Amino acid sequence: MLSVGAFAPPQVVPNEDLAHLGCDPQWIIQRTGIRERRKAADGVATSDLAAEAARRCLAAAGVSAAEVDLIVLATMTPDSATPSTACRVQALIGAACPAMDLNAACSGFMYALATGMQFVKTGCARRVLVIGAEVMTRQVNPADVKTYPLFGDGAGAALLGAGGDDQGFLSYSLGADGRGGCMLEVPAGGSREPLTAAGLAAGRQYMTMEGRAVFKWAVRLLSESVTAVLSAAALAPADIDYFVLHQANRRILDAAAANLGFDPARVVMNLDRYGNTSAASIPLVLDELREAGRLQRGQKLLLCGFGAGLTWGTGIFQL
Repeated sequence: MLSVGAFAPPQVVPNEDLAHLGCDPQWIIQRTGIRERRKAADGVATSDLAAEAARRCLAAAGVSAAEVDLIVLATMTPDSATPSTACRVQALIGAACPAMDLNAACSGFMYALATGMQFVKTGCARRVLVIGAEVMTRQVNPADVKTYPLFGDGAGAALLGAGGDDQGFLSYSLGADGRGGCMLEVPAGGSREPLTAAGLAAGRQYMTMEGRAVFKWAVRLLSESVTAVLSAAALAPADIDYFVLHQANRRILDAAAANLGFDPARVVMNLDRYGNTSAASIPLVLDELREAGRLQRGQKLLLCGFGAGLTWGTGIFQL
């Protein structure tokens, strides 16, 4: 990983600003740990956030857009069904390379990271730009007081290139269980249920979530997948410098840390300021660590994303 970069819209929406929708600011904090989130301005799309994160990532690496061989963009909130958001980003940053979208929801960045690394490892690409970007505030229903406060907008990017034999994923695992797809879904807007005036009136263009079921699944999944990748790498939690987990809910992260014996000081969280940004959450955390000067060569990071699909991706990444 040659560099990371991130961008979040400047508009901050504190919990108090959601009170007029019927959301209880204190309930949000107590149940999720979220105090505020970012919201994209009208007319700003996922590609705009992604392009700015990409520019910052490339600038940090001292690499031009012309040197990028592939763009893999993870998102569940594309600008449009076609063209891909990745193609829009390619045009915005002035790159001239293949570009593709990948949708694994909140696991998207992990899926994209694993995909990009295959191209580098096989020698098919020298520089791969991996991006996670979302405008989640337009994906959730403002009338859903238990779901709407959870999400925010943002983007993060990582530039991949060849490294030493001891760099990159020491172990990783990607998974999916489509039987749980109904737990987190957007019912209408695709080929199964094209969006109609009646569907719009019923709010079927918005994401629905079975909160309690997702919570229980996430805590169990985190414990199982993290244990598996640690075992595969012959490492213990004490060997990990930072735990960078998908920023969904503080109670999920706290429960996982307690179950697995993580040092709480090494579990990095920023969801209190950004909320759940889906595929953008892990790279947003990585960029904050970089900005603070906390990332050093040789450190081991445990990364884990989990979400709709159901999907998950967990890995131990050595810088």
